[in-house]
Amino acid sequence: MSATKQPTILEALARDAALVLKSLGGSAHESTVIDCVAALRRQRGETVGPDLGRLIVEAFQRYSEWFARPFGEGSKRWALIAEPA
Repeated sequence: MSATKQPTILEALARDAALVLKSLGGSAHESTVIDCVAALRRQRGETVGPDLGRLIVEAFQRYSEWFARPFGEGSKRWALIAEPA
């Protein structure tokens, strides 16, 4: 019997951020993504902690195969470059 692997918190946040970016046309400012992910998680009845923003930025960086900064390092704009499998 095989158990399904639960995604890590960073993977779950990266998937939420990808969903948000896709719904916003593919790119958005970091703060917009954070606000939308927070709203999405609240809508699902999940807890939104004070470190959510930091964790989302960490998820963007960790899952760099999904996200990029279209205006380069230092920019606060993120783009979805590949959808999570």
